[in-house]
Amino acid sequence: MAAQLAPTSALSDALVILGAAGIVIPAFARFRITPIIGFIVVGLLVGPYGLGSLVKNVPWLQYVTISNPHAIEPFAEFGIILLLFEIGLELSFNRLWAMRRLVFGLGAMELFGSALFVALVLMGMGQHVNGAMGMGLALALSSTALVLPISGTHGPVGRAALAMLLFEDIALVPIIFLLGALAPVAAEGAPSLVDILWKGALVIAALLVFGRVGLPRLFAQAAKTKSPELFLAASLLVVIAASLATGAAGLSPIMGALLAGLLIAETEYHTEVEAITKPFKGLALGVFLITVGMGIDLRVVAANFGPLALGVLGVVVAKALITGLLLRLWGQGRAIALETGILMASPSETTLIVLGTAAQAQLIQPATAQFWQIVTAIGLTITPLLAHLGRVSAGRLRNRGEDMGESVEEPEGQRTIILGFGRVGRLIGEMLAEHDRPYLAIDSEPAVVRGARASGLPVLFGNIDSAAVIDRLNLEQASAVIVTMDEPVLSLRIVRKLRALAPDLPIIVRARDPHHAAQLYRVGASHAVPETLESSLQLSEAVLVDLGVAMGPVIASIHEKRDQFRQQIMAEGELTVPPRLKVTRLRD
Repeated sequence: MAAQLAPTSALSDALVILGAAGIVIPAFARFRITPIIGFIVVGLLVGPYGLGSLVKNVPWLQYVTISNPHAIEPFAEFGIILLLFEIGLELSFNRLWAMRRLVFGLGAMELFGSALFVALVLMGMGQHVNGAMGMGLALALSSTALVLPISGTHGPVGRAALAMLLFEDIALVPIIFLLGALAPVAAEGAPSLVDILWKGALVIAALLVFGRVGLPRLFAQAAKTKSPELFLAASLLVVIAASLATGAAGLSPIMGALLAGLLIAETEYHTEVEAITKPFKGLALGVFLITVGMGIDLRVVAANFGPLALGVLGVVVAKALITGLLLRLWGQGRAIALETGILMASPSETTLIVLGTAAQAQLIQPATAQFWQIVTAIGLTITPLLAHLGRVSAGRLRNRGEDMGESVEEPEGQRTIILGFGRVGRLIGEMLAEHDRPYLAIDSEPAVVRGARASGLPVLFGNIDSAAVIDRLNLEQASAVIVTMDEPVLSLRIVRKLRALAPDLPIIVRARDPHHAAQLYRVGASHAVPETLESSLQLSEAVLVDLGVAMGPVIASIHEKRDQFRQQIMAEGELTVPPRLKVTRLRD
């Protein structure tokens, strides 16, 4: 037993990773710098090209360096899997269906447009056409693991980035098969694309059925035990099983993780699952970033600084230009197109996979693959800096009034804050103005903000889920906050944040149905109004009266049905006072 507990390389690797997390995150947060850069710097220092290269001369360094970088790669892959799982939790099948034009329209145009542009440039530099196509497709990919934690999945930048990255993840397997088909000599024993497609479809169908039938029962049993450990085990079991299933079928494991998140998002347990798995996602993603840093040899970079710098600059400029132009053609404003284009400009962790596949297929020379792998690692390292550059540049563009119309005059003193200024939010604003109640609205759609400002309405542009935007609202001057978005997961998260910041602030929220209303009450909503409930009852009243049913029994049955929903919301929302489901009318 003592021998089993002796110091090992695995224990020293764990010491380095946990020490990095304990030092990097607080230190970089104090200076308001993203910890992404910190983890990559740690990888540079403790990897085989940093202090790890001195272990032979200074043996004690083995305890503060990572001796076997390949040993931690599975944990890095697990970080990406958990990231896609969390993205799935923030989505829903309805939202994903609503984004289908963005995913398969904008996403396809961005990937193939960038790939074609890069391939043409490489062909002009003398690269063979097949090799240029392989490298173009590889370098056109962008990093899901780095971009989405920076942009989020809400707001115009987050939605556009999510759509393009989702298409890239879907296209990864066909890209690898395409490179295999272009190889001078076909690989023996490789499965056919048709086999992978039918097996993948079968696995996805099985996961969908299990998600509808088995997941609610699994989590219900875990919840009954009131054991956080069992709930965590069930959550990790689902995401790992789904990833292994899609991987075994020949698809990408991250597709299974995304699907697992989508399925759990449809259950009532998604908020608890998201909270309990988030620390593991952050730590595993940190391991991935450390592996990125370990892949950079600063001596090689210094020796080839000129060509590498030109390679990074060329890829970044080409992708930013293509992505920005496509977003403008898609109807986005200049500021959004600029910020998103720069954010998506660096290569991806999957670029390394595609470059390796192209080299194995003899489409490019090993030295060429190694050069562009170093370019990719540098590109991943500067992604947070590109994100900051894009954000600052877009902010300056907006401040000049070029993208959001004229500046808005915010009301002084106490005001009502409306989050979301679509059909519902605009009507609420009109009613507040009718009764001389000042309000300030915020929306993430540039077209909505431009139109409102053109009419002289006090509407700001911003990502409603952003902490910086919530700080900008000055909640201490708010008389109430009204949340109007038809996005159940987003509204739950916003209400939870608002309630933590302002315990006594009235928060009125648009709910999708009684079940969603109960969830909103549990996270701190003052009032949750189910949009489908009252309209359904009023339609029922109109139909029954037109069919000749007496008004008295109809009204009585409507009140009885409303009371049933009220009791349901009370029970599920853990309320002690019945919720208000409608405004009292004079005739009542």
